[in-house]
Amino acid sequence: MTPPVRAGVLAAVITLIADQASKLWLLHVLDIARHAPVTVTPFFDLVLAWNPGISFGWFQSETPAAQILLMVIKAAAVIALAIWMARSRTWLATVSLGLIIGGAIGNGIDRFAYGAVVDFALFHVEIAGKAYNWYIFNLADVAIVAGVAALLYDSVMGTPAVKAP
Repeated sequence: MTPPVRAGVLAAVITLIADQASKLWLLHVLDIARHAPVTVTPFFDLVLAWNPGISFGWFQSETPAAQILLMVIKAAAVIALAIWMARSRTWLATVSLGLIIGGAIGNGIDRFAYGAVVDFALFHVEIAGKAYNWYIFNLADVAIVAGVAALLYDSVMGTPAVKAP
C-alpha cells in the first residue's frame, strides 16, 4: 500500500510558503539590504546574498542563457521528483520528496523573479582570532538538505523489500 501523495504535496506547499514568506519578510519588512548584517546570536547572522549559481554558489553565471538553462534543469528535476513522489512506497520518502520539491520551487521562484536565489542565513564561529563561515543559505536549502538526508535514511533503514517465497 503506497502512502498518500497528499502528505508530500503538503510538505512541498508548506516548504514553499515558509521559504517565500521568510524571503519577502527579510527583503521588504526587515529591509535586510540596508541593515545587513543583522546579528541574531554570537554565531548566527542574517545577511543578504544573491546566488546566481546553484548549490553552494557553484556554476555562478548571471547571463540570461545560463539562468534559463538552470530554470529548465530545475523544472525537469521537479517533474522527475514529482513522479518519484507519486510512486514512493513509504511515508518518509513521500514527505522527503515533497520537501525537496518545495525547496526547488522556492529557489526557482527567486531565480525567475530576481535572476538569482535569495540567501540570508549565515552561521559562523571565531577560533583563535580567525573567522570561519558556513555557506549562506535559505529555508529552501534547509528543506532540500533535510529531504535528501531523510531519503538516505529511508533507503537504508526503511521498509525492507518483500522477499519472494
